[in-house]
Amino acid sequence: MSETTAPTELRKTALNAVHRAAKSKMVDFGGWDMPVDCCGLIAEHMAVRTAVGLFDVSHMGDIQLRGPGSLAAVQHLCMNDASKLAVGQAHYSAMLYPNGTFINAGTREKDIQWVRKTIGHMSGVHVNDFSDYYTQLAIQGPRAAETLQKLTSTDLSTIKNYWFTWGRLDLKDGGSLHNVMIARTGYTGEDGFEIYIPSDEPTSARVWSEVLAAGAEFGILACGLGARNTLRLEAAMALYGHEISDTINVLEAGLGRYAKLEKPDFVGRAALVAIEAAGGPGRKLVGLEMIERGIGRDGYTVFSVEGQRLGEITSGSPSPFLKKNIAMAYVPVEYTALDTEVAVEIRGQMVKAKVVPLPFYKRAKKTA
Repeated sequence: MSETTAPTELRKTALNAVHRAAKSKMVDFGGWDMPVDCCGLIAEHMAVRTAVGLFDVSHMGDIQLRGPGSLAAVQHLCMNDASKLAVGQAHYSAMLYPNGTFINAGTREKDIQWVRKTIGHMSGVHVNDFSDYYTQLAIQGPRAAETLQKLTSTDLSTIKNYWFTWGRLDLKDGGSLHNVMIARTGYTGEDGFEIYIPSDEPTSARVWSEVLAAGAEFGILACGLGARNTLRLEAAMALYGHEISDTINVLEAGLGRYAKLEKPDFVGRAALVAIEAAGGPGRKLVGLEMIERGIGRDGYTVFSVEGQRLGEITSGSPSPFLKKNIAMAYVPVEYTALDTEVAVEIRGQMVKAKVVPLPFYKRAKKTA
């Protein structure tokens, strides 16, 4: 028997036909047929930084824990402290392996298997995978609230950052979508909202079109994964397989503030406590800015100026908004001080860079 297998068909979101009709450039993203470029990466990036952009992020997973044992289960499963959350509040967290590294956030089927394996034995909790039930749209940018407000009677100004509510979307034909989750969250470094709507194709396409129409006066653009990547890089937000992975621990990644070691035991806690007790991680994530001509790309090697290999760039790109060439990389802790000069090997040439603060970009706080 041949060991070769037929290629797996790419999964599609409910908006796949819409993206293809719009001639978006499509790529295989973790087994999903997703738009990487809708209107040009730089134009999309700048729309989100200065106005508003719309993303289809329906490939992301949605797992519900239900029952009286749910809090205990999520406390064991995740590193942040869910007991501090009020009803309607959200926070970022992570599921870890026992060694303190990250569960693969890129494959939701493996994630749900991990959840069931880790907490399935606990009493009073039911685990449900609702991923295929919802289309998730991210409306991001300084004009996101004005855009979405046209489609809902819910007062969006009352939803604080990292909070959510349930509201109604009012569509142009007089129809309404009830019990829509509206969250003031995102992964671009801008203000914005993520909404969860029924995943049937007609509803998804209708809402996508109406959000674009609502944001037209502000210059809204449909955005792909390329702009999402450069936006999150400027904001120094981690991406699985780059800054976080099953070989990188929480403390190396600079995400220890989300790992609440003072709460009762969770998967990975003992390993993180041991790393701290031993003096902390030997390497850390830093921001780099190229000070000589060249672009440090993902996977490029970082050296000391004396020629010692230090590590690799995890994410690197020109910054459309800052007009600089930026990157993140893991380097030994003795090379993490600000303004430390290093060298990046670019096509056989050593190009100088310096360590700079993270994030590279932080949106200005609104004044009253």
